[in-house]
Amino acid sequence: MVSLLTRTRRLQFSCLHRFLRSFNVKPGNVTRCASLDSALSAFRSICGEDGVSLGEAVREQHGKDESLHRCCPPDVVLFPSCVEEVSALAKVCHRHRLPIIPFGTGTGLEGGVSAVKGGVCFSLRNMDQVLDLHQEDFDVTVEPGVTRKALNSYLRDTGLWFPVDPGADASLCGMAATSASGTNAVRYGTMRENVLNLEVVLADGTVVHTAGKGRRPRKTSAGYNLTNLFVGSEGTLGIITKTTLRLYGIPESVVSAVCSFPSIQDAVDSTVQVLQAGVAIARIEFLDDVMIDACNRFSCLSYPVMPTLFLEFHGSEQSLKEQVNTTEEITQSNRGSDFQWAQDAETRERLWKARHDAWYAALALRPGCKAYATDVCVPLSRLPQILVETKEDLIENRLTGPIAGHVGDGNFHCLLLVDPSDPEELHRVHLFTERLARRALAMDGTCTGEHGVGLGKRALLREEMGPTAIQVMQGLKDVLDPDNVMNPGKVLQPREI
Repeated sequence: MVSLLTRTRRLQFSCLHRFLRSFNVKPGNVTRCASLDSALSAFRSICGEDGVSLGEAVREQHGKDESLHRCCPPDVVLFPSCVEEVSALAKVCHRHRLPIIPFGTGTGLEGGVSAVKGGVCFSLRNMDQVLDLHQEDFDVTVEPGVTRKALNSYLRDTGLWFPVDPGADASLCGMAATSASGTNAVRYGTMRENVLNLEVVLADGTVVHTAGKGRRPRKTSAGYNLTNLFVGSEGTLGIITKTTLRLYGIPESVVSAVCSFPSIQDAVDSTVQVLQAGVAIARIEFLDDVMIDACNRFSCLSYPVMPTLFLEFHGSEQSLKEQVNTTEEITQSNRGSDFQWAQDAETRERLWKARHDAWYAALALRPGCKAYATDVCVPLSRLPQILVETKEDLIENRLTGPIAGHVGDGNFHCLLLVDPSDPEELHRVHLFTERLARRALAMDGTCTGEHGVGLGKRALLREEMGPTAIQVMQGLKDVLDPDNVMNPGKVLQPREI
């Protein structure tokens, strides 16, 4: 008689054949099937039956983010609960040359979690501990399952907060992996400036601490900057399993305001002049007329349908008066309206929730359509020109693309709405995004300010960096991941495993 174990193995093998067929991998590839079959047993021995999922719904959930890129499910999803398990699982994948795709919360916008070569998804949601909080030193260490909202909730009674805010309630380690930023970056910087140390599991399962184990100095000039090598690496060099972050004191006073302008040029000129005046503004966000109209409808607001700035000031009561007076003088000299104030916490939260809901507000303009967010960033002096030219381009090519941006950094997004069943519109959107990116590059900017490269900007990255820099990046990738198993096909042009 055939044993239960043998029948189970045959069932697993049959399932793996079906998975491989769904990814256009030939069923006759017995070696690959055998590797996956052998690896499954090892995976279960490391993180248990509940830590391994072959379910179609679970795999599809982990094969797509918020972007337009199609779903590419992994062959299997793993749920490790500690760095030791991540390391052991990575060693198994390395031994069998199986692709590894790290997964945080799936809120990315560039297809960074798509399993384009199949493989193994490491879902890190079970590693959700705040490990070390040093209030007197203004730093904290967290695991990859901790999101920014969860951390700030944990910090609520300490007088501290973590200000980097991309809008989505993203994983903090995922934010490090994409070098995320958001509305507060003009005052507090991006993830790149706020990560002190990382624990990373490399492709072969080796665990490395980028600034030394347990180290958390506010500054260092010791050796190569490995921390910033992994910040923005998008899972292509290793799996981030801990990050040590800078924290900040909650400001004594906070006030927000809204100001409307007759033109984009006036709004952006005001932004540049506010920063040139040395105002330590905490947030300065731009919304064009189409976007403010969408936000009004979606969030039940009533702001004038004109190019608009959302502003926020942090500091002592005295410093706020000085910041506000200087900013009002500048905006009024550029034909701005009187400020509409949001002083109490509830009104401020409603205002910034409306800004963070801009993605959903834009989608509501064309129900049934999908959205794609551009992400260019240019030097501040070129911001007025690129925004005006982009608006003209949208109108000329009959595209719906509300504009919102972190203009204090020179970074803005067109939220392009497109009918995925309309090839002609998809083509127009593609051509527009290429023109916009190259317009930014021609102005000494970048094709991506905070979303990352992922799948869609690999060719643009080559144009931006040039062949020599790309060769250096590829050399680093080859040293750390010689078999190209770490999130293959992302950032750099794909290479065969």
